[in-house]
Amino acid sequence: MTMVKKIIAAGEFKSQCLALLDEVAATGQVLVVTKRGKPVAKVVPLEDPSPIDGSVVHCEDILASAIEQGDWEMIVDERR
Repeated sequence: MTMVKKIIAAGEFKSQCLALLDEVAATGQVLVVTKRGKPVAKVVPLEDPSPIDGSVVHCEDILASAIEQGDWEMIVDERR
């Protein structure tokens, strides 16, 4: 299935980037970004939009868990 492409200038893409990414994900429509009228990039929806392995979804206190596990070492600069 081929979706109709939407063409947008880079400046407009920059100012509306997050909304345009949501639109691509929701509609499956391909977005072509142009610079001075020439295509420079294509934004396409992911086939499997599941979270990327190893990505952080949510973390309350990133340092607390490292300190609790002993993975944190404090280095004191005594030159001051």
